[in-house]
Amino acid sequence: MGWRMPSETARHERTWMAFPRAGQTLGDTPAEQEECYAAWTATAHAVAEFEPVTMVVDPTELSRARRMLSSEVEIVEAPLDEFWMRDFGPTFVVDDDRPGILGAVDWIFNGWGAPAWAEWRQSAEIGRFVAAEVGAELISSVLVNEGGGIHVDGEGTVLLTETVQLDPRRNPFADRARVEAELARTIGSTRAVWLPRGLTRDYDDFGTNGHVDIVATIPSPGRLLLHHQPDAAHPDFEVTRELRALLANEVDAAGRRFEIIDVPAPATLRDHEGFVDWSYINHLVVNDGVIACGFGEDEADAAARGILSDAYPGRRVVTVDARPIFARGGGIHCITQQQPAVSS
Repeated sequence: MGWRMPSETARHERTWMAFPRAGQTLGDTPAEQEECYAAWTATAHAVAEFEPVTMVVDPTELSRARRMLSSEVEIVEAPLDEFWMRDFGPTFVVDDDRPGILGAVDWIFNGWGAPAWAEWRQSAEIGRFVAAEVGAELISSVLVNEGGGIHVDGEGTVLLTETVQLDPRRNPFADRARVEAELARTIGSTRAVWLPRGLTRDYDDFGTNGHVDIVATIPSPGRLLLHHQPDAAHPDFEVTRELRALLANEVDAAGRRFEIIDVPAPATLRDHEGFVDWSYINHLVVNDGVIACGFGEDEADAAARGILSDAYPGRRVVTVDARPIFARGGGIHCITQQQPAVSS
């Protein structure tokens, strides 16, 4: 089959999310737990302004989800142990030779490399569950991968990271050629652009080991939005300089050199855990809009909205406070997964 992963800017049928439940990343105190529920809820309601949202809810959280979520958010019940839908949910694809057919790639999910703290076995079943819910053709993959570990332009280019797909805790026998062959089979990529690493905080115990969706994205073919840390006191100052130098010499599937647009990080450098990885790159593109991460920094948040508005013309940019999400290891893109619309 000629499967192809569309760009996130293509029209969506809906966005999928997973509602938080008790576990390592929910929070240690009642206040922290309520903060987590509220952040996921706020994101769902922001997305629902633009397109339908379906929320997978663990049976233990049904009453809370029904209380907190508006009637605009559809609820479906399934067992969960994690709630980062981008990473354990399916990656949707289309077949241009078969109009109306939706595919769902079911990556192997092992909790971002099977760290001792992670619980993932129930969430690893969600790809198949969602595929069945929407009637998509299931595409089983032998690759341990997460949706946050790839970004595409819809025309054959895929961004990925050596420390994710080649992570020995994920794919101990993989090399670049094997990964690229599997991505070509499942999402139709013809040009892989490898980043050597991700942001510094992402290598902590609760990190993903370098997901690309916090570093760079492709708003339109031939253009990159790239995280930029302008403060030399932050270790990502050097990281983002090196990534920019590398990407300036890369080409996409059509052979074009990338136009790189820097997206400056917020001014905050640290939280109580250390250097932050707060990033405006981790936004979600929706129908006629963009759901952007906010960090309570008026000037930086406003500047990021301006950059995103220019990068996605004709879309309204809405900011949601992403600090509670980042405190748990990710951002708005990490907790959402778009389902593309298919033409009949």
